[in-house]
Order: sequence, then C-alpha cells, then structure tokens
Amino acid sequence: MHEVAARAGVSIKTVSNVVNGYPYIRESTREKVEQAIAELGYQLNVTARNLRRGRTGLIGLAVPELRLPYFAELADSVIRAAEDRGLTVLIEQTGSVRERELEVLRGQRRQLTDGLIYSPLALGPDDVHELEGVGYPMVLLGERIFGGPADHVTMSNVEAAKAATQHLLDLGRRRIAVVGAHEGETVGSASLRLQGYVAALEENGLPFDPALVGGAGPWHRATGADTMARLLDADLGIDAVFGLNDALALGALHTLHLRRVDVPGQVAVIGFDDIEETAYSSPTLSTVHPGREQIAATAVDLLLARIENRDDDRPFRQVVADFSVVARQSTLGDAAPA
Repeated sequence: MHEVAARAGVSIKTVSNVVNGYPYIRESTREKVEQAIAELGYQLNVTARNLRRGRTGLIGLAVPELRLPYFAELADSVIRAAEDRGLTVLIEQTGSVRERELEVLRGQRRQLTDGLIYSPLALGPDDVHELEGVGYPMVLLGERIFGGPADHVTMSNVEAAKAATQHLLDLGRRRIAVVGAHEGETVGSASLRLQGYVAALEENGLPFDPALVGGAGPWHRATGADTMARLLDADLGIDAVFGLNDALALGALHTLHLRRVDVPGQVAVIGFDDIEETAYSSPTLSTVHPGREQIAATAVDLLLARIENRDDDRPFRQVVADFSVVARQSTLGDAAPA
C-alpha cells in the first residue's frame, strides 16, 4: 500500500479508501490509484483486514452427509450465496452421529469461522440446551429442533407433502404407497411429510392404510429400492408411490423398472427435493421443489446479520421456505412438459 501511494502520489489513507470502496473520492484520484494498483499488481490482504475487524471471512456449514444429493446441492447453494456476500464456506460432515454433531458445536474448529449454518439429524428436541451458550452466531436448518436459541430456516414439509400427495390424487390414484417412513419418529422430515400425506387422504375422504407405509433407514437409493420391493411383494394394489425424498423415489423407480411395472401407466411416482438428477432420470421424476436456493440465501443472510451485530438482541427468526410441485413424466407420462 505504501508503494501504491508513492506511485500514485497520494496518501496511504487515500489508497485505503479506494480499495475499500469509499465513495467520496475524486474520480481523477481514484483513476491514479487504480492505475498504480494495476502497474504494481497490488492485492488487498483480506486476511489482515479481517483480523483487524475481528473476523475470518469464513463460515461453517455442518451437514449430515454429502453423499445424499440434497445436502450436496444445498452445500453448493450455500457456497454460491456466501461468495456473493464475500464469504468462504468450510464444510463439515457429521454422518448423523450425535457425538460428531456435538463436536461441531464445541470443537476447536469453531475458532476458524465467524459463524455456523447447522443441519443436525442425530440431535432432537430434547437437545435444545446443547445449543445454548455456544458463543458464536448460528443458523439452524432442518426439522429436528424447533424453538432453539438461533435463527431457523426450514421447509414447508407438511404442506409440501400434502401437495405432492394431492397431485397423485388429482390423477385418480387411490392406493398411494409411502417409501421412507421412520417408525416411531415424532419429529423430523419423515414424520412431517407423513403427516402431509395423511392430511391429503383425509381431505379427500380416503382411509389411511398403514400397510401402504414402507419404512426405510437412511434415505438412499438402495433403501428406496428395497422398500419398494417389499411393498410390491405384499401385493397391495399400489397405483402410486410417494418417496419421502428423491433418492428414495429414484430407488423405487429402479425396482419398478426391474419388475416390469409401467411408470406411470400402472404406478405413478413422485419424490421430494427436486435434485438435479430428477430431470434426467427415465422417466423424468415428478418431485417437490422445497426452495433450496431460498433456504441457502436466507440462512447466509441471517448468519451474516448476526455476525455483523453480535450484540443484537432481537428475537430469533424462523423462516419457512416456499415450495412448488414439479410434475414430470413419472406422474404425467407423455403429457409432461418437455
């Protein structure tokens, strides 16, 4: 900066004002400084600037696993949203293991970042106390903990699942199987999406048949395929399938292909998440778009606001993202939009 100031014939303060975007500088002075910067190849030392401000410019993102396409695409959306705001993202995988999710909150790596976007799966409502007094800005994602001491961005799981089920009902389907339920779960995505499914049946005057609900462990393609096979073996007269996420639905679609079941002629299939792969499967997969980009951008904005105003005592916010049903070939067949 000294060399730039000497080359441009201005003070160091003037150079600092130019590189930091200070607006009240004569255009001729700005041009001289910018020309000197270009000639000398000067680059702002962002690390030093952040240290002076008490910030690193890094934020953390903790997700269960990047092998699940939704979380991989969410991470991509968070990274792009953070870059637009001058931030870099440090990603951690917890594997849905309780000890690792707690380590994310308490570990030394937190000193590397200014704040955390946190998506737990192993922790639940009884673990709200684990989030208290963490000592740094944090935004919660997901459906495991509500009302915690942090801003929270989540999906409209019940209403979105209800809309997905209604889409199948509007097509005349009546024996709609669910793939991916978690037995005994009272909180979380599986429970909330099952609630939406049941609500749609009730509004249409249809009984809930527990035999049509197929349980699965991790929400992967393999578990979706296995669950679909069990449901078909039970000979339940299924004419539609709601996969509680897209990976499960794609696994179910695979089994239906192997069993020579026509999709959607005999069985219509819809998923949830609108991962990129759904637009390129055969047939293309109908799904729910849960507002992933909105979730990422909102989470980054909320976190940045807390970072910049650490003494802000305003109430924590809960933001529910918008959703839409994306109808493709797996429910509409040849009538689906290209």
